[in-house]
Amino acid sequence: MSTTDTPITNVVLVHGAFADGSGWRGVHERLTDRGYRVTVVQNPLTSLQDDVAATNRVLDLQDGPTILVGHSWGGTVITEAGAHDRVAGLVYVAALVPDAGQTSGQQYEGFAPTPDFVIDVREDGFGFLDHDTFKAGFAADLSDAEAAFMRDTQVPVNMSVFAEPVLRAAWRDKPSWAVFGTEDKAFDQAMLTHMAERAGAAVTTVPGSHAIYASQPDAVTDVILTAAKEAASGGR
Repeated sequence: MSTTDTPITNVVLVHGAFADGSGWRGVHERLTDRGYRVTVVQNPLTSLQDDVAATNRVLDLQDGPTILVGHSWGGTVITEAGAHDRVAGLVYVAALVPDAGQTSGQQYEGFAPTPDFVIDVREDGFGFLDHDTFKAGFAADLSDAEAAFMRDTQVPVNMSVFAEPVLRAAWRDKPSWAVFGTEDKAFDQAMLTHMAERAGAAVTTVPGSHAIYASQPDAVTDVILTAAKEAASGGR
């Protein structure tokens, strides 16, 4: 890749399904303490294109090259939104990493099921994570109180988003990094590894659940800092 010729100090954080942007607070605090300009997208979770549009609105506000970070379903969003001309690199946090023409749902094919990650799909087609298995499936390394708060503030996702194909895959043109937890119960470990390696991402694994963006903010921040440094220097 070519160098941006300037330090990268902008970071945009994109949450996934069943959550809002508040889970990024620890990462936000760590990055802003280091002088980074951080913005958190609030996805409507109503369609892929709605979430891409929400992300693009935030990218339009950035004043220079930006590292775009996505958690879980947010990985699908940044794969498409990452084509924005201000995006210098992509960071996938326990995230889906589809290719152009693929749906998010197709990423699961051929990999082991995740029985602790239980989605309750309502009659209107929107899904919530099951109340009783939320912590085990999503946030096992958070305290009971923190997991309960995430459970009780979760945002339902229109399940049809997982059948929407990605139009373009920004990771084919831009450098990428991936970090995920070794105790992730939402995705099979082999699936996470396959997606990240196919994208040519520099992979970091840490002990942690699917919610490492909230439970392991130091580790996630370190990967973002590495991405900002290497994308600026053309190191990847």
